[in-house]
Amino acid sequence: MTPDPESSSRVERVQSGSPWEDAIGFARAVAAGDRVHVGGTMPVVDGVLHVEGGPYEQTRAAFQAALEALAEFGLDASSVVRTRIYLTHTRDVEEAGRAHQELFDAVRPVTTVVVVSGFLDPRVLAEVELEAYRAPSGT
Repeated sequence: MTPDPESSSRVERVQSGSPWEDAIGFARAVAAGDRVHVGGTMPVVDGVLHVEGGPYEQTRAAFQAALEALAEFGLDASSVVRTRIYLTHTRDVEEAGRAHQELFDAVRPVTTVVVVSGFLDPRVLAEVELEAYRAPSGT
């Protein structure tokens, strides 16, 4: 991932190289002021969609990809204040929740879990979003 070279000092954007970014016209993550937003992230490992395993593995891989985008701004899981987990089946809540707990238990961000009818790739069971807080410089 590389920061957008044309970003201003107030808004910064990071692209991950996903083909959907160009096709739809979005950034993986956007920092605006003291907030960093990471948009819908599927389970991608080393640039390849990771659809092996079940909801636990996919949720964990998706959050890892979202955290990689967050790292472009010098932040990690401890900066996360909100997460969202989108699942295709209610039966997957426990396994997705286990992946979330492993990554964010010490942080305890506000979290929303939503069941949806599907994703752009029908093999995907989980997609995630997160928001983080970055303290102003010098604080």
